[in-house]
Parts: sequence; structure tokens; C-alpha cells
Amino acid sequence: MYARRTRFLILGAVITIGLLGVILLQAPEPTRAVDDLMEDPDAFVGKEIAVRGEVLDGSIDNSTLVFTLHGESHELSIDYSDASVSNGLGDNRTVYAQGILKFEDGVYVLEADIIKTSCPSKYEEEPSSD
Repeated sequence: MYARRTRFLILGAVITIGLLGVILLQAPEPTRAVDDLMEDPDAFVGKEIAVRGEVLDGSIDNSTLVFTLHGESHELSIDYSDASVSNGLGDNRTVYAQGILKFEDGVYVLEADIIKTSCPSKYEEEPSSD
């Protein structure tokens, strides 16, 4: 039979290969910027995606649970009615949203499962009292 040391080496190799396989098979999708996603949104309709952008000022509607993320040149509606939302969702905040992209009534909508917001910067200037 195999020596004890050889059995441990074989067991370690099997565990290592198994962990690498799990990591490679379940690698997450990269986060896309709103502008990158909206260049070819049809390729992602019906798929789980992650997107980041800035909340459009005044777009948060707490009655319908929808807001708009914008990039430099594109916008995307986010439906967060079924999402877990971290504290701090507000206008002009950078947001990470993960969910399924849908095309409804001529508009692309991300039905989000997860909404994460960035922390406000402690380096922002305070309003001057001039």
C-alpha cells in the first residue's frame, strides 16, 4: 500500500484540483459600466449581469421602486422592488446593481436582486459659508 506521506500528498493534490475547478467554474461575471452595457444591450437580455453607474439626480421613485443609473452617454432603469438594498441609496451616488436585464415597453430595465452603494467620500469639500 502507499506510505502515509504519499497518501497525504495525493489527498492534498485532489483537494487542490477540486478547489481550482470550483473557482474556475463559478467565476463571476465582470461588472460593466452603464455605457459599456448599453453599447450592445441585446447581447445581455435575459442574462444575470452586474452593472455600475451613478444614480441620476431626482430619478429615485420610492412608489414604484425604480431609479435610473447613468454613465457618460447612456442611461439604464433599475427596478429594485425585489432587491436587497444597502444603506445610502441616494441621488448622485455610485451604485452596483446585479440582476436580470429585460427589455420592456421599448426600454431596457435591470430587475435587480442586489443593490450596493458606495460610501460617501470623507474627502468631499464642505459647503462654504461665504
